[in-house]
Amino acid sequence: MKPDILSRKQVLGMSVTAGICVANIYYNQPLLHDIALSLKTSDDAVGSIAVLAQAGYGLGLFFLTPLGDKVDRKKLIVSLQVCLVAALLGITFATNLFLIGAMSLAIGVLAVAAQVILPMAASLSGNNKGRNVGIIFTGILIGILAARVFSGYIADWFSWRYVYGIAAAMVTVAAVSMYFMLPNQPAKFKGSYGQLLSTTFYQLKRFPQLRQTALLGALIFGVFCSFWTTLTFHVSGAPFYYGTDIIGLFGLLAIAGALMAPAFGKKADGVLPERSQLITVSMIVVAAAILFIFPTNVWALIIAVLLLDVGVQATQVTNIAMIYMLDEQAHSRINTIYMTSYFIGGATGSLVGILCWKAGGWQLVSIQFCVWALLAFVIAWIRYKQAKQQLVLQPQEIVTK
Repeated sequence: MKPDILSRKQVLGMSVTAGICVANIYYNQPLLHDIALSLKTSDDAVGSIAVLAQAGYGLGLFFLTPLGDKVDRKKLIVSLQVCLVAALLGITFATNLFLIGAMSLAIGVLAVAAQVILPMAASLSGNNKGRNVGIIFTGILIGILAARVFSGYIADWFSWRYVYGIAAAMVTVAAVSMYFMLPNQPAKFKGSYGQLLSTTFYQLKRFPQLRQTALLGALIFGVFCSFWTTLTFHVSGAPFYYGTDIIGLFGLLAIAGALMAPAFGKKADGVLPERSQLITVSMIVVAAAILFIFPTNVWALIIAVLLLDVGVQATQVTNIAMIYMLDEQAHSRINTIYMTSYFIGGATGSLVGILCWKAGGWQLVSIQFCVWALLAFVIAWIRYKQAKQQLVLQPQEIVTK
């Protein structure tokens, strides 16, 4: 096998940069109540900020990340980061909800620099491809989870605007480091942009497993984002009355869950990873049930956070391992399909969560958690039964694979 082109320092730098980029989508979740107070508007109105950021990321994933096969990935990463800095400064000084919403959408679109870094690392890795991609994915995961802790504390010490100002400075440093640290990577795809997108769509037609995995990913991330978007409203009111600093501490629980997730993901053996998938999705179902049965018990909430985060992240680890076995020559496009579905599911979950909060408070919100989780369980169960049947019919072929 070919040797790694990337050094450990470069891999670590890419991991940190990916985490810094993707974190920008999630800073708003503990800040929604503070933003509402600042703009003298309702919690329901500012809830659209979280939805727009998620939707922007979904759009960027589909329309921008495939460009990594058509243009120099280093130039694409740095260009996206420069534009991201501008959007972060825009939201820092925005004075009305429309501008904040527009900048949130732009931040989501431009934060996909993280998803350009991931396939770049894979293509520049040799013997350590799995390790390098795993390190960068860990950076993305920690960025998602640590964002809530960071923004909660900064907002409590200063104000919510400082969160985005500091974020702009961090992205600037990351962009400069990527410019000097990464090698240029000439484009491989010579067709038009339209052809690039059409071949991305084609991956869905090629692989039924990709369709099922993408739908499962969308459902589990829908639960995840719906929970974290509405949690701020729930615990800032009766009977909790928590401030942004305490709300941010729930992010520490999420990070603990993320650190536990790889241990569960490794239990997915090569013969039947669908079994591990079914177990981790079951954890999400249990978390949703706890949130419905014990809505005002803080210890139940803590347990649910751990189960939800371990379940979601461990399922994600298994999903990615499975789709990367489909076609090594189409990793970037397959990743685009999966991650686009994943984050569109997150945006939909945030939107549904906000609508349920407005219509029926936490009770209705927790009911829709259960609906999302049960739908995911049904898909995981169907996949498990199909894989088990295939294992019985073609055991030697699957073991060899």
